[in-house]
This record gives sequence, structure tokens and C-alpha cells, in this order.
Amino acid sequence: MGMSRRHLIGSALGATALGALGAAKLTTGTATAASPPGDVVGKITVGYQGWFACAGDGAPINGWWHWAADMSRPPSTGNTGIHSWPDMRDYAKGYQTAYNNLNNGQPATLFSSYDQQTVDTHFRWMQQYGIDTAALQRFNPFSPEGPTRDAMATKVRSAAERYGRKFYIMYDATGWLDMKGQMKQDWTDKMKAHTASSAYARQNGKPVVGIWGFGFNESNKPWSAADCLDVVNWFTSQGCYVMGGVPTHWRSGNEDSRPGYMGVYHAFDMLSPWMVGRIGTIADTDRFFTNVNGPDQADCDANGIDYQPCVLPGDTQSRQRAHGDFMWRQFYNMVRVGAQGIYISMFDEYNEGNQIAKTAENASMVPSGSGIWALDEDGTVCSSDYYLRLTGDGGRMLKKEIALTPDRPTKPVV
Repeated sequence: MGMSRRHLIGSALGATALGALGAAKLTTGTATAASPPGDVVGKITVGYQGWFACAGDGAPINGWWHWAADMSRPPSTGNTGIHSWPDMRDYAKGYQTAYNNLNNGQPATLFSSYDQQTVDTHFRWMQQYGIDTAALQRFNPFSPEGPTRDAMATKVRSAAERYGRKFYIMYDATGWLDMKGQMKQDWTDKMKAHTASSAYARQNGKPVVGIWGFGFNESNKPWSAADCLDVVNWFTSQGCYVMGGVPTHWRSGNEDSRPGYMGVYHAFDMLSPWMVGRIGTIADTDRFFTNVNGPDQADCDANGIDYQPCVLPGDTQSRQRAHGDFMWRQFYNMVRVGAQGIYISMFDEYNEGNQIAKTAENASMVPSGSGIWALDEDGTVCSSDYYLRLTGDGGRMLKKEIALTPDRPTKPVV
């Protein structure tokens, strides 16, 4: 649905006013000290999708959610939604797909996030590899996905409590046209209850809430700056520490960012600019360190905002990973820029191939004829848990448990 002329005019006026507010805040020259260590500051946070379902798993969504392009049919080479194949050896249950058998002859099965054992396995890995906090992605729960997403929040809470990890709700507003009222309603009626958990993440004594998508220059994120600011301020008024997943170019207000949203961005307690699709090589990483991350950190420091840049392993199918060197360079750059925390994009994003969760090590572990690359795509043998181990080492460097170093300490195989 297109926006009305009245909406466009209102957005423009609101954006102008908010842009002025942001500029005024930036020129005060009174920087607030960064927040002390908590559950997101000084910590490694992973984005956790938890959005995979399989036919027969009991999930209300009742289909091959996110595994297949058409979730009413089993995933196959011709009906796929993924770039990478998981290592299935730690899962108690797998669901038969329509892919060919793996190249080692075993059946091609996939896990369901709806199984508690799957979520427990993921949080056990987080505990084992030193990952502190998981940000559970919550898309529009007023859609048909809502009941499944409600159940996933409960399953994540249970796993976080069991394995001593922290979690928080991170709303993804993509495509959620009525988010201004409904996000508040969902928090009040449902998600706020999870803050009673000992595992719910807190920062500066406040429960953490993430909101991803404000200010992006995309048609499925059409809200005015005034509406976005209203939502951020509402969560702040509820006593929350509000983290914002924002455009890469939030500070300059161009390219992937709409202009005039600086007042929105500066209203967040923590900013985490998106990087997937922006970098793909070590050279890209260094260029962004100089031209984007450094100025971002300076702006956050000047405005008393915690900076939590994204670090990503790289898309396996685009062959970006360079057996861990690409990801380690990002850790090195983000620690030396002075980031208050690091956000891993993502834990279980097999769709974009940017997952750190256990992944097929070699061609024997992927379906025959699928064309899916394994972790050894550049000729370097890597264990399926390599990027979990590498993330753990990146966290140790962030916490100054190991020295700052551009040289990756993590071995591809142990």
C-alpha cells in the first residue's frame, strides 16, 4: 500500500524537526561516560532467529518455515531458502527433506527451532564457547507467525535459564505497518513478562529491548521519524534500556538511511549499525573502520550512546569467509575502535549463510547436487564449530582477556 500525500508531508516536517534536535544534541559537547559492563556492554551478543520449523514438529505455523521458499512443500534443491547446511550431529531429531541424500549417503534432515532440544543445544553451545547474550528476533507477532513466535520466546527463556546465558527481545519492525501501537501492546501484554526471568538481559539496571529497522530507506520500513521516536521514547518511559539496530549510514543520513532521523538514532541507549551486505572482504572491513566505524564511535561517545557494531562471519555461498580471517579482522577493528559491545550477525542465519552455529565441514556433509558450499570452500579444513570458537576468542579480546591482535588466534581445526 502506498503512503498518502498527507503522510509524506507529515513525515517530512517531523523529520526536519527531529534532524534539528539531533544536530542540537550533537553540538552540546557534553559527552556522557560509556555505560559500565552489563549484559550487553562489554559482552558478545548474538542475533538469534529461532525461526526454522518443519512439517510435523507441532509448531502452529505448520510448515517448512524459512527452510523452503514455499513452506507448504518440503525443502529441496529447487525449493530452498538457505545458503548453508547445518551440521546435524548434535540434534536429537531431524526432519526428512526432499533434498538428495548427503554426499556421505546419510539422509538430508534438518532441525526445527520449535523443538526445545534444538534451542537447548544452541544455548549449550553459547555456554560452551563463551557467548554471553542472545537477542531473540521478534517480527510482527500480530501476523500468522505470532503463536509460533510466542512459543519461541518461552523456549529461549527456558534454554537461557538452563545454560546460564542472557537473552532479550529484539523487535524487527520490517513490514510491520501498524508497529507504533502494536509493538507497545505486544510488550505490555506478552513480552514484558519475560523480564521476570533471571536470564533476561539487563543493562544499567534496566531490561534490554532491541528495535531493528527504524530509519532504513526501504519501502517495507515506511514509518515517519516522529512515529519512530514515539516508540523509542515509550520504551524508555517503561524503564527499558533500548538498543537500536539502525542503517549503516545512520550518521550521514544517506544511502541506506533516510535523512532527518538523527533525533531517532540519538534517542537510543545503544546503536548497532547493520553491516550484512555492506562488507565482504578484509579490505572492505578496513575501509569501513576508517570511514564509518571510527566516526560512528566518536558520535556515540559525544552523545552518551553505547556503540555495538556488527561482526559477521561472511556468507558461505558467496565465499567471503577466508577461513575466519574476514571475521577476525572485524573483531580486531571493532575492539580497537573502542566499541562498548559487539553484535554477531547472526547465530543461526542459514538463510543468508552468515551463521556461526555449527555448519557442514565439507562436501560429504551437504546434499548431493545441492550446490551448497561447506566451510572448507577455500581449501582450508575447518571444524563445524570453528566460528563458535572464533567468536569466543573475539569475546575474550573484547573483554581484554587476551591482547588486542590482528593475528587470528583461533585454529580452524583443533
